[in-house]
Amino acid sequence: MTEVMHKSALTRKSQITLPRKVREILKVSPGDQVSFQIDGSEVKVVAVPSLLEENFGRVKPKRTPEDFKKQRKDFEKGVAEEVLKEQ
Repeated sequence: MTEVMHKSALTRKSQITLPRKVREILKVSPGDQVSFQIDGSEVKVVAVPSLLEENFGRVKPKRTPEDFKKQRKDFEKGVAEEVLKEQ
């Protein structure tokens, strides 16, 4: 039999607060979602993974990452040309 370690009371709106230990076990924080799996008179609370985390890395970029050193060099060259035109 499962030992009851943490309890929470229902509010007037039938809401509960997940105890800190339960949140730590589920690795959830404010804004995260949980699902309720019902088996007869027992309910299991399960963390729902973020779609962002679940799909991370599945989309391949259309372009390769920018070459920031080249962009910086081109920018500096453009600024230098503008300064020379002003003189």
